[in-house]
Amino acid sequence: MYSRQEVSQLKQEFWTIFGQYMLPIPSAEGEKINWVNYKTGKKDIYFKMHTDNRFVHIAIEIAHKDLEIQQLYFEHLQQLSSMFNNSLNEEWEWKLHLTDETGRVVSRVYKELKGVSVINKKDWPALISFFKPRIIALDEFWSSAKYGFEAL
Repeated sequence: MYSRQEVSQLKQEFWTIFGQYMLPIPSAEGEKINWVNYKTGKKDIYFKMHTDNRFVHIAIEIAHKDLEIQQLYFEHLQQLSSMFNNSLNEEWEWKLHLTDETGRVVSRVYKELKGVSVINKKDWPALISFFKPRIIALDEFWSSAKYGFEAL
């Protein structure tokens, strides 16, 4: 059994390694990018990569406090679902108004990988193989999709 501090250290080590691995890869627009702490440029819309000891997921998360505006953003994202699916080449889960780990109501489009653990270093290649193509594809999608959110 790992202590909280040990789990925290392992997570930090994983994200440091992942960040170093992704460092030479430019964004879809050819710019240097912080893949681990991806900035969408749109307040209340985030790209999240989550790890724990049972599963991992990558997501577009909409966290606007006004649930009607959050729903408006989510519905706009749904209108872009064919472009999204073309960029990602796989089906993702679409959830309007769910409660996150901190108790906030968010909306999320996500892909999950179960049966892996960030605290098991043997799983790290699988985690990297899961996150890398998806965060790159999300960036490719967002490089076109973000302009539709400027009017909202």
